[in-house]
Amino acid sequence: MARQIREERPYASANGYNMVAVGCMLILLGVLLLWRMALPGLGGLLISVALIVSGAVVLAGLYMLQPNTAAILSLFGAYRGTDRSEGLRWANPLLVKRTLSLRARNLNMPTLKVNDKRGNPVEIAAAVVWQVDDTAQAVYEVDDYERYVGVQAETALRHMASRYAYDSGDAEAMGAAAEPTLRGSIDEVGQALMAELQERFAAAGVEVRDAKLTHLAYAPEIAQVMLRRQQAEAIISARSKIVLGAVTMVESALKGLSERSIVELDDERKAAMVSNLLVVLCSDKDAQPIINTGTLYN
Repeated sequence: MARQIREERPYASANGYNMVAVGCMLILLGVLLLWRMALPGLGGLLISVALIVSGAVVLAGLYMLQPNTAAILSLFGAYRGTDRSEGLRWANPLLVKRTLSLRARNLNMPTLKVNDKRGNPVEIAAAVVWQVDDTAQAVYEVDDYERYVGVQAETALRHMASRYAYDSGDAEAMGAAAEPTLRGSIDEVGQALMAELQERFAAAGVEVRDAKLTHLAYAPEIAQVMLRRQQAEAIISARSKIVLGAVTMVESALKGLSERSIVELDDERKAAMVSNLLVVLCSDKDAQPIINTGTLYN
């Protein structure tokens, strides 16, 4: 048989200011009767004491609720409802009242070491904004909802990080289809983390308002290796642009010489010119000019 999940239901409390007036009037009336002894004898004494005790019992049922605060009310262990009203309220004095905050809270998670989709160890941390949505579930379905949120948030972050690679790596260079990564798809990763957290927090009646990564880096044991890889990728990318630009410039130079009939070059001289221009344009150091004072073929 499936266990029934307890859900929040509203409790209609009374206006506390009206009940203050009622309680004070009962006490005042009892004191006056006791002082004046308007009802002589034992019966009058009992009535006076009963009025004073009744007034004190009425005042005992008062409680205060701040904005965005709720009170869980139970009677002899049985859940009676949740009061989300504000200000001075009144309920049966026998009801046990537990106050819960409904305000948004921040959970700044510590840095965790996890393995990404490719098995690389990475350090990751996140900040989660959450609040209690169902007070009955928060109190009765889990033992300690604040500790539950902390543990489940860590579990969700570990699981989410294992579904994504840190970065694209060599996938783009090999022509593979781009896939979401922890470093390159921040918005998508944040949405995935929120969905993971909401699924886990639902049992405690907690709603996730926002979730974002606050720290992301390779673990120290592979950080240097990955840094060299990134440097190599940057050098290759820069060289590719330099070569592409050099080829374009050489092509423009040969086309200009040919169209203007400045000089006629055979294939061998064209090859030599292309080689020299590429060396000059692609070199890391400034090329030293050499002036040819002889003939074209000397």
